[in-house]
Amino acid sequence: MSTLLEVQGVSVTFDGFRAINNLSFAIGPAEMRAIIGPNGAGKTTFMDIVTGKTRPDSGNVLWGERSVSLLRLSESQIAQAGIGRKFQRPTVFEDQLVSENLMMALRRPRNPLAVLFFRPARADHARVAELAAEIGLADLLGRKAGELSHGQKQWLEIGMLLAQEPRLLLVDEPAAGMTLAEREHTTRLLVEAAKTRAVVVVEHDMDFVRRLDCRVTVLHEGAVLAEGSLDFVTQNPQVIEVYLGR
Repeated sequence: MSTLLEVQGVSVTFDGFRAINNLSFAIGPAEMRAIIGPNGAGKTTFMDIVTGKTRPDSGNVLWGERSVSLLRLSESQIAQAGIGRKFQRPTVFEDQLVSENLMMALRRPRNPLAVLFFRPARADHARVAELAAEIGLADLLGRKAGELSHGQKQWLEIGMLLAQEPRLLLVDEPAAGMTLAEREHTTRLLVEAAKTRAVVVVEHDMDFVRRLDCRVTVLHEGAVLAEGSLDFVTQNPQVIEVYLGR
């Protein structure tokens, strides 16, 4: 299997606490992967390392067909290389319309002059309409983002990430605080996205992970404890002891 992202023997320590401990695993180019594990297992730190927010003490993170080291790139260069991240709390521009949020997120030159003189073309409006339909907000393009429900804001933020055409989407606890119907819609959205790019979901909710129907990586004390289908990892005695048994 070809690899899009490969984490090789990565370790990082904060004030004597080893948050990531010789972590190694790989993600394919069009793959859904769920990452689970107890609090403090290193899930957020892993995402921080991949996006350039945290620099590891040792190891490497390789990206794409040419195996570029992400550790040599800045956070903005990593984003431009095609890695998008969605945090647990939605960060949308609340005073702007849904359509404006999506338009601002479209992938295009980011130098100051290009931004200053940007005028949306017909293709940009068409792409915004397409994204809105994809995330289920086609009827709300004229609404302010601040008026949306919690779930709708989450979908808008996913749409804003998709607008940047990332090859890898890192999503942190997307189901938190959602109604059952919203969670089902979120599942469909992420599964659809994973047909054309890699999607990595960090999640505590086992029902939601089961709906994703994907390979699961269990982290514990900053390392991979188990990997496989959800049924496989949840029958692992160590996983039961450190995570599920609590």
